[in-house]
Amino acid sequence: MAHRSNLIPGTTYLQGRAMLTSIIEGILCCLTGKAARLVLPLESSEPSDGFEFVEVKPGRVLRVRHIVPERQTIVTEEQYPGKEKTVCNNTDDGSPENNEHNTGSSVHCKRKITVFRDGQMVIKNLGDVLHSEILQCQDGDLEPRSTVEVELADYKEMASSPDPSHFPPPPGEQKPAPPPRRHCRKPKRTVFINSKRVISSCKGMDTDVALFFVHGVGGSLDIWGSQLDFFSRLGYEVIAPDLAGHGASTAPQIAAAYTFYALAEDLRAIFKRYARKRNILIGHSYGVSFCTFLAHEYPDLVHKVVMINGGAPTALEPSLCSIFQLPSCVLHCLSPCLAWSFLKAGFARQGTKEKQLLKQGNAFNVSPFVLRAMMSGQYWPEGDEVYHAELTVPILLVHGMCDKFVSMDEDQRMAEILMFAFLKVIEEGSHMVMMECPDTVNTLLHEFFLWEPDMSKKESNKKDTEKTVAISDTLNTLKIKKSMDK
Repeated sequence: MAHRSNLIPGTTYLQGRAMLTSIIEGILCCLTGKAARLVLPLESSEPSDGFEFVEVKPGRVLRVRHIVPERQTIVTEEQYPGKEKTVCNNTDDGSPENNEHNTGSSVHCKRKITVFRDGQMVIKNLGDVLHSEILQCQDGDLEPRSTVEVELADYKEMASSPDPSHFPPPPGEQKPAPPPRRHCRKPKRTVFINSKRVISSCKGMDTDVALFFVHGVGGSLDIWGSQLDFFSRLGYEVIAPDLAGHGASTAPQIAAAYTFYALAEDLRAIFKRYARKRNILIGHSYGVSFCTFLAHEYPDLVHKVVMINGGAPTALEPSLCSIFQLPSCVLHCLSPCLAWSFLKAGFARQGTKEKQLLKQGNAFNVSPFVLRAMMSGQYWPEGDEVYHAELTVPILLVHGMCDKFVSMDEDQRMAEILMFAFLKVIEEGSHMVMMECPDTVNTLLHEFFLWEPDMSKKESNKKDTEKTVAISDTLNTLKIKKSMDK
């Protein structure tokens, strides 16, 4: 007990010293007009771990961790006298030579999206239904309903206050409510989707598969440490960039460098540089929006998507009343408080382990200027409900039950609007669930990567229908023949 009591004053002293240092640096920031703690590119001390620096634009450099596992050479033809062996190697463009992976299952993606002038959106699913037995999702098979009707976020209004002059009838005299009156609504916009997509199992040794990991605001590629190590050991090629101003990427001192569109173009350049034939995007928080953008832009290249605590499928718009609208020097003074608040809201527990994870993941360690510009630049009006409803790629939604940033209702709304979505809830996880529960998340993601839709039920139902029609036609023919004989 005595030893423990000796540690407390020292810890308090260090915390007070850090707060005092932060305040002094904030005052100097206000006086000089320069932002403190600029994030600059660092020399990679471990080049063997696959760190690269990619210049996406002149003077705009992103750190990328790119791991290409060593794969065994596969002999595709026997060596005959006078004939050389044909081997399967990874080519420069990512297309394997003679790579015979699973051809997958063809899925019919068909739906009608109608937006009405009163703010209602009606989605009619007319294509195939996918099953998710292998994923063991929270609610079992998340089969999309044939018709989904939602209210767009832009048209939501507060419920009108009740009429004070109206009193409810006594319990014994209550009458059943009349059926709702359906008004003649005029469609404002109609979108038809009618295409086919091949969905296959993505194994670690498949040379045409690449995994992209995208972090959110305040994070870095280090938050994916457990996932990068796990999947690279399984033979997957993994790519994880630091967003501009985060980790070891350059931090331009201009707010326009951190808008959604500027960051999206950075990730487009990274995607085009490292993309293979079948790519899987894994995004966390704000990173989910960039994964959605890439999946919408490159539907033929994006094979599957994972959204971890991504929120509702609504258009992005910065909040005008947020604390992040304060000047950068003020945010610098408040940085210790903000870091503590993030620890409490981002993790289900706030112990020594979580503090160490936060430090190792280099999370919430960005300059106040970058943090303010990132929060103010979250403007993406195109990313509304219709934009998400147009996606035809299979999507796994992972939600931490203790998340204080993203509610369960938001992820459920996302699952409801997407065409092929499976929702998994991790009860012991929070916003940083991939750091808190790495084994659970890794296993779940791996099952999703290996998952392939079973279309045998569709073929069985089709054969049963054809058989029923044939029997019905035969009976009708017999009846007609019998009546003619009479």
